[in-house]
Amino acid sequence: VQLVESGGGLVQAGGSLRLSCSASGIILRANNMAWYRQAPGKQRELVARITIPGNAIYADSVKGRFTISRDNAKNTVDLQMNSLKPEDTAVYFCNRAVVPFGYWGQGTQVTVSS
Repeated sequence: VQLVESGGGLVQAGGSLRLSCSASGIILRANNMAWYRQAPGKQRELVARITIPGNAIYADSVKGRFTISRDNAKNTVDLQMNSLKPEDTAVYFCNRAVVPFGYWGQGTQVTVSS
């Protein structure tokens, strides 16, 4: 069982990135999934989640800028991030929403420069 996040990088404020989460041993479409992030010295926080039917819910800090989506055929969950801000800098992880699986991927680093 494995979760793999990709797509992070260094971007200037106002830029965009698209993160992708793939999984082996887990059928993502059978789970409410989420993207979390953890900045240095801070607790991990849930920034966006998508229900099994495809309804999306966002943290206030990213609402209107981030879009979570799933591709059931590819067994992936993506996070489109627009209008990035320096405060979005963090390691981003995907996992089951609210009650994560008992394992985490390595995450993908997003760094937004001002």
